[in-house]
Amino acid sequence: MKTATNQSQGMLLFQLTSLQSFAIGTLKVKEIVPYTPLTAIPHSHPTVLGAANLRGDTLPVIDMAKAVGYPPLSKEELKDCYIIITDCRRMLVGFLVRGINKITECNWHNIDAPPSALGSNVFVTGVMKVDNKLIQLLDVELLLSKVFPDTPDSLHPVLTDVQREILRPLKILLVDDSAVARRQLSQALDSISIPYFIATNGSDALSMLEHAADVGSPFDILVSDIEMPGLDGYELAFEVQNSSKLNHAYIILHTSLSSEISVSQAHQVGAHEALTKFEANELIHAMLRGAEKVSATA
Repeated sequence: MKTATNQSQGMLLFQLTSLQSFAIGTLKVKEIVPYTPLTAIPHSHPTVLGAANLRGDTLPVIDMAKAVGYPPLSKEELKDCYIIITDCRRMLVGFLVRGINKITECNWHNIDAPPSALGSNVFVTGVMKVDNKLIQLLDVELLLSKVFPDTPDSLHPVLTDVQREILRPLKILLVDDSAVARRQLSQALDSISIPYFIATNGSDALSMLEHAADVGSPFDILVSDIEMPGLDGYELAFEVQNSSKLNHAYIILHTSLSSEISVSQAHQVGAHEALTKFEANELIHAMLRGAEKVSATA
């Protein structure tokens, strides 16, 4: 068996402008509904148009075009728009878009990293071609972090001096294609003075893991995102677990998807833990469990 996961994932294609199509993984999408009148939310972010009540859930609705820097929706356009309801970062959020195109299957290996010319603050995690058209994969995490900033409590873990000294000697690798997620992970470990290495994609992470093992300094803990272009977190975990020189590492997969399916798949490919990101204390305590296992097998 070459791989334990199906690299193909559904992608919802939608319009933010008349010319440019974007995509979001269907695992993040709960449902799509036509525009419905919204209730104003006092003191909300400028991109939040209001709240919708759908099937008993009250959720904020964001003008996605405005949030990523395109012209905002006009009142005249609203009646023809759609709300994409997502379950991401432990919250239900609606994204109002100008149009829905279709759902298509896409292989993660066919998604390229965004061109460096786009800069680091662009809301794109990858680009792909569908029907010979360039489609941008939207960085939903970055968008939500701008509209709903994390509280300091969620970013800064609390641990004892003894726990800190348990983690400090370990060699830790953090892997995520999202700049905001990398920043969250870094801030959490920086705040408690724990050293770490970082990779922006699965392929680079695998190379780092292999090099470290070859020089006799293997990584002890691997913390990786699941959804990444190229080599995703599932496949990275599978490669690590099926290599005698790499499977020393304790694997923690994390995802913005609030899904039991993603957690189940993480365990199937050999990950020791799967977390719904991001809560710093949960991550640190998962690392402490990893330290205990690494110590027991040393």
